[in-house]
Amino acid sequence: MSEIKIQELRSLSENALKSKLGELQLELSIEKRRVASTGVASKVIKTREIRRTIARINTLLNQRGAPK
Repeated sequence: MSEIKIQELRSLSENALKSKLGELQLELSIEKRRVASTGVASKVIKTREIRRTIARINTLLNQRGAPK
């Protein structure tokens, strides 16, 4: 997954942001499980990017006043 720019996120609707948020949370949980089972973080940067993108989406939703 490549990093999603804030301009791209701002152009999305609230429903699209919420669905993207769900996808990213699922992907993050899969990555965490992979690290827990193997004990080795193969792509630490990938996990970091996912967490940051989730934070960006949450910030946009809070700014728009959208209920979670």
